[in-house]
Amino acid sequence: MASLTRRTILATAFAAALAWALPLSAANAGDMRIAFGDLPGIESIQTLAAIERAKERGVNVELIVLNDEDLAAQAIVGGQADVGIGAPYTLIQKVGVPIRIFAQISTLRFFPVVNSEFYKEWKDLDGQEVAVQARGSGTEAVMLLMAKNHGIKLGNISYVPGSEVRRNALLQGTIKASIVDAANRRALEAEAPGKFIVLPVEDLGASDEALFATADYLKNNAADVDILVEELMKTAREITANPTVAVELRNKYKLLPDLGAEADSEITEYYKETAEAGSLALNGGGADAAKDDFAFFSLAGQIEGDPASLKVEDFWDVSAIDRAVAKLGKK
Repeated sequence: MASLTRRTILATAFAAALAWALPLSAANAGDMRIAFGDLPGIESIQTLAAIERAKERGVNVELIVLNDEDLAAQAIVGGQADVGIGAPYTLIQKVGVPIRIFAQISTLRFFPVVNSEFYKEWKDLDGQEVAVQARGSGTEAVMLLMAKNHGIKLGNISYVPGSEVRRNALLQGTIKASIVDAANRRALEAEAPGKFIVLPVEDLGASDEALFATADYLKNNAADVDILVEELMKTAREITANPTVAVELRNKYKLLPDLGAEADSEITEYYKETAEAGSLALNGGGADAAKDDFAFFSLAGQIEGDPASLKVEDFWDVSAIDRAVAKLGKK
């Protein structure tokens, strides 16, 4: 697992650089510790750029890279972080701490991949081991839902943070079935043509990444939360309108320097595909996104109850996105 160690070291150094904040320029700006439950990669550029823009507007952001969505959620519950990134529906329903999602970042776009020497279709995974991002993650939910839809029962589920890490493990043969994002799916196809099969999935509109925090934090830090939500919407809209903006933002804020300039073309292709799929949340999600999430995460077995009976306000606080849409207009 040398690649994992090297990637973790790079991510830690990257997080330390991001933790440095610009001088405060807004009288009501405060500190915001964001728990990032993944290793920053190409798919993170929009979020990382929005964080940098929030810092420019006076929000003193510290980014904490934890490599695992579970750890990010635990950091919010334990008070070690203020804002988390993920889709913590199971946590919200089962933990007494009043946590609320307050903005959607993107919807699910994951690709189940299998080594064609061992598996050809979904039924071949009956009783077999698969690797996903983390417990309660969107990657796990996709795998569980597809298994349910195809009438199979997965074997052991391994938790391997980082889509790039899972891609490398697939190439090395240490895992034979996993799920990756669009960038790493393309990389597998380029690096090992014909070796892997992408299994089909139904169209998914559920949240991949969203912002969440405790109800008290949202109430007591509304000004800072509003700035972050506005910048997320702005970056989503700009990149969707012109995917090359992702490269411009990466270069402006010196994001992911370990990837080198050669990654720019891959970044453009990734965000072009993302834009065409409408994956970035232009209006922050809200009630419509919550209903899609209820349907998906219920089918995947990650939240309990009839989706039609679940209440948006029990999982979401939409006040920040309502204020942002009122200010920026609706797309």
